[in-house]
Amino acid sequence: MQVRLEILELKTSDQVTSRFEVAIKTGAAGMIVFSDPLTTAIRQQIADLATKFRLPTIYTYREFVEAGGLISYGPSRRDMYRKTAEYAGKILKGAQPADLPVEQPTKFELVINMKTAKALGLTIPQSLLGRADHVIE
Repeated sequence: MQVRLEILELKTSDQVTSRFEVAIKTGAAGMIVFSDPLTTAIRQQIADLATKFRLPTIYTYREFVEAGGLISYGPSRRDMYRKTAEYAGKILKGAQPADLPVEQPTKFELVINMKTAKALGLTIPQSLLGRADHVIE
């Protein structure tokens, strides 16, 4: 089985539909949407188009799945925000930013939207559902 990866860059929200059309025309079996300010702002539109075009899509953050996306797997924003607040507190108490260690996310979340899976005609394996941090019915 050969896997081909194609990057479809998105610069404006007006390009979303055409990017999905290109993906379908080139035979895409799935899509990965990375989070940035634009994709986060139009996450509902992206999730709706993924369902309309019946294209299974995975996202970085749970907000996309809450908007109707299929699956997300990525760092917990809540955990990252908590860590940011800890760093801000240390700096406000006099710590030098250069003295603070750089940290990587340690908590990751798997979120699955079963309503979207059903709309796409997909069966999510029980083994994956059992590992999910949150399942949206």
